[in-house]
This record gives sequence, C-alpha cells and structure tokens, in this order.
Amino acid sequence: MPPDTSGSPLRTINYPVVPLLHMDWTIILPAAYFLVLGFLLWLIWPIFIGAIFLPTPPDVVEKILSIADVGEGDILYDLGSGDGRIIIGAAERGARGVGVEADPIRVLWSRLRAHRSPAHDRLRVIWGDFFKTSFAEASVITVYQGESINNRLREKFEAELKPGSRVVSFSFKFEGWEPAKKHPDADVYLYLIPVKA
Repeated sequence: MPPDTSGSPLRTINYPVVPLLHMDWTIILPAAYFLVLGFLLWLIWPIFIGAIFLPTPPDVVEKILSIADVGEGDILYDLGSGDGRIIIGAAERGARGVGVEADPIRVLWSRLRAHRSPAHDRLRVIWGDFFKTSFAEASVITVYQGESINNRLREKFEAELKPGSRVVSFSFKFEGWEPAKKHPDADVYLYLIPVKA
C-alpha cells in the first residue's frame, strides 16, 4: 500500500490536457487565415495607394523642425505623416501640427500617439489623399516622398501656399526648385515660397 501523502505539502495536480487533434479546427483555421490575410493586406496596402511607410529617423525629425525654424504661430502639415512623429515634435515646439495620411491603420496609430502627447490640443491627423487636401493655412510643409511625388506637389504648393511659407523635404529634392538651405549633416532641404528656379 502506498504511503499516505494527503498531509504532504507537495501534491501532484493533474490538469486535463486537450490534445491538438480534439480542438475545434473549424474555428481556429479560419481565424488564423483571416489574421494572416489581414496582416498581409496591411503590409501590401501601402504599395497600392502609393504610401509606403519609411519612418523619418528621430534625429532627422529634429533637423527638419530646426531648419524650418518651427515655433509658435506656425501651422505645420506633414504629408504622409505615418506615426505622427513630425507633427508631435512641431506641437511640442508650440506650433499646430496637421498630419495627412492615406493608411487608416497609421491614422489610428498616429491619432493615439497624438492623444497621448502633452500638446494633443494642437494636433490633428487627416485620413486622406494629400493631393486633395488644401494647404492654404500651412506655414510649413514637410515631405518625405520620392522625387516624382515631390514634382507633382510643386504646382500645388505654388498655387496654395502663401509667400514666405516653408517647404522641407527629406532625402528628395524638387526638380526645378533651388533650395534656400540644406542641413549640413543630413539630406534635409528647405525651400521658401516663392521658390527661385
């Protein structure tokens, strides 16, 4: 007869084990399929809408804001605002920041980040196409797009921005525009409206 261990502090507890073969695969497989499909669509969607997410490095964000001399009284529009890091940085300097983003997931993400910022009352994120957005109130525009998009935006900027407005581009220049200034440590270009050709 085995010894009585009922009073022993060490007791073995047997938990029921559900074998994988007995799980309800009619629920698990479709759920996994839709999760994977949703994730893949989220990755591929930006390619279809022309909004590939390449986040601006934090040190470059600071260079962009400093070369444009962003401060109180400015209204900064960031085109393809991603996670909102540039507009949040602008708002923390006293400006109003407006992000324009085509990807709904990044719009939600940046709105959450903006809401958590101490400067949330000076932030707004628009879900939409920046080619269809008015920039009439902007004093500063920031872009991190390719040259073809920059060149398509050039006429829009010339038509809508007030004289003295600043356009800052990271990595890519505007064809036919001469930058007023280039940051010495990064490919950050400042253009003043009207731009000299």
